[in-house]
Amino acid sequence: MPDNTVTVVGNLVEDPELRFTPSGVAMAKLRLAVNRRWFDRNINDFQEEVSFFTATCWRDMAENVSESLRKGTRVLVNGRLQQRSWETEQGERRSVVEITIDEIGPSLRWATASVTRSESRGGGGSWGGGGRGSGGGRQSSRPAGPVAREKVGPDEAPF
Repeated sequence: MPDNTVTVVGNLVEDPELRFTPSGVAMAKLRLAVNRRWFDRNINDFQEEVSFFTATCWRDMAENVSESLRKGTRVLVNGRLQQRSWETEQGERRSVVEITIDEIGPSLRWATASVTRSESRGGGGSWGGGGRGSGGGRQSSRPAGPVAREKVGPDEAPF
């Protein structure tokens, strides 16, 4: 079965916009600018092209994105392409392709980040392990990932 997974690296052009559906589900909308730069040998100069993408994420991830990311932040977005179509009040058909975010994080190429696990917001979900939009299993306030440890000498215990 074909997969439409896409990974995009770009800068947020505005702060994430957090909204809630009538049933209370959080949704964050992001707009990204992705720059492409190359050297054109024909004119012996650099060329640049900018593409803009809209991306959305849901539930706990939406709230985490809204609290963590700001305009100008360079982010890595992994998700799925999704097309939406609608008709305007004038009867014109419109269509847009957006990214539905599965994973997102700040780029650490030219920046640093401090990661803190969020408390469960009671989002539930069927995954149970805290993945893909689930709030389950995320009860710790410890930093995510491996804990940094001081370097120790050959005779010293690591803790």
